[in-house]
Parts: sequence; C-alpha cells; structure tokens
Amino acid sequence: MRSSGALGRRLPSAIAKQLVLALFAVICLFPVYYLFVTAFKSQGEYLRNLFGLPLNPVLENFATVFRGRRFLRWFANSVILMSGSVLASLMIAILAAYAFARMRFRGRDGLLGFILVLMIVPPVVMVIPLFKIMVALRILNTYPSVIVIYAGLTLPFSIYMLSSFFRTIPEAIIDSARIDGCRDLRLIRSIAVPLSAPALITVVLVNALWVWNELLIAVIFLQRDELKTLMVGLTIFKSRYNLDIPVTMAGLALATVPMLALYFAGQKHFIRGLVAGAVK
Repeated sequence: MRSSGALGRRLPSAIAKQLVLALFAVICLFPVYYLFVTAFKSQGEYLRNLFGLPLNPVLENFATVFRGRRFLRWFANSVILMSGSVLASLMIAILAAYAFARMRFRGRDGLLGFILVLMIVPPVVMVIPLFKIMVALRILNTYPSVIVIYAGLTLPFSIYMLSSFFRTIPEAIIDSARIDGCRDLRLIRSIAVPLSAPALITVVLVNALWVWNELLIAVIFLQRDELKTLMVGLTIFKSRYNLDIPVTMAGLALATVPMLALYFAGQKHFIRGLVAGAVK
C-alpha cells in the first residue's frame, strides 16, 4: 500500500516534468521546422501559409541561392577556416592538456587556472589588439590570420575538456607503457588519444560549430569579398533578398545542414564526451 501510494504521488510530478521537457523541445525545434518548411515554399504560398507544411514544394529558392556561385565560394571559405582552426586548436590542446593532466611542474595549477579564465573573456575585447598585430605582421585579409585567431579563442575550452578526460586514464596503463619504454609523445599517440575519442569528438563538434557560426572576427579580418565566410555572406544575401523570405531561408538551411550532419555523425561520442571526467 505504501509503495502504491508513493508511486501515485510521484506519477503526477513525473508527468509534469515530461510535459515541461516536451514544451522546451517544441520551443527549441520550432525555428528549425520553420526554417526548412519555408525554404521549400514559393513567395506566394509563404504569404498565404506562414507556418504550415508546403503544399507545393519548390526548389527554385535553392537554385537562386546557388546562382552566381558566390554561395559556393563563401561555403568553401568557411570550410577552410573551420578545418584549419579546429585542427590547429586540437593539436595544440592535446599536447597542452596531457602536460597539465600527467606532468608535474612548477606553476602548473596556476597556469591552468589562468587559461580557464580566458574562457570567459569575450572576443570583442581582443579585436583591436589582434587587428593591430595582424596589420603589423602584414597578414590581414588572409586565411592564416583568422585561423590563428579562431584556434587561440577555442584553445582554452579544448585544453579544459581534454585535460579533464586525460586525468581519468588509469595510472596503471600509463605506468605499464612507461615500463615498456614509451616516451610522452608515444604515450599521447598510442594511449591518450585512442582512449579519449569521446572527448576529442566533443571538442571538434563544439569548436567547429562556433567557428562556423562566428561573424565578428570574419567581418573585421576578412574584408575582401572573395574571402567572406558563409555567415558574413548570408548577412549580405539577407539584405539583398530581405523581401523574399523563402530564398533567405533556403540559404540559411543550406548553411545549417553541414553542422547538423556533423552533429548526427558524432552524437554518440558527443554525449559521452560531455560527461567525461565528471567521475573518475
């Protein structure tokens, strides 16, 4: 009787929690639904049917986006910058995180704490110093300038994530490898990196998403039209087609698909990586 009574009291609470979660899910997913259904509507159908499914789906909006090939150039620029910055940040973060997690040296904790503080510094406060540096180095309006900036901005999170995961690797495995003659670089390549796949994938996904959607740095440091990223190009595209919402939504949908595909490809490891290091 007590058990059934407790169950009866918990059931309404559980239902209420599920309803709240379902409501939040609808709120979060509705913009995605609106984006994709609008992309397949003509301008006339969009004005008659704002939120419903397209009755007569059209592909002309996507053809308009690709017309002139500027979209493909913006897309290629974003892919180059995202790939270069994520790879550079990941390589440096692996080495730094292993040192913080597995090596003992003076000032280690203080240096790690300083790096973590950098996670809360907004990029906008660094724009003027970085701009002066790039001008002095004569690499403004080049891929390397923005790749270096993106890699530096994503590095604190990457180090934090990977160092937390590297600490969870059993000490016995590290000691056994050292007995077999493995040095630190071999330990990183053969043990730390293979065992840290969830954390590595999480770092790649989070950093790739941030770089792909970043706008401020791309606007300031890539001023030539042929170097504009997809997000910068879409702001221009939106102003040009601000009255044709379906065409604008088609461009935004095409910009969203790569990140959705990247997330779904690594979502299994992404969820594991988010809780990596929480318990040892």
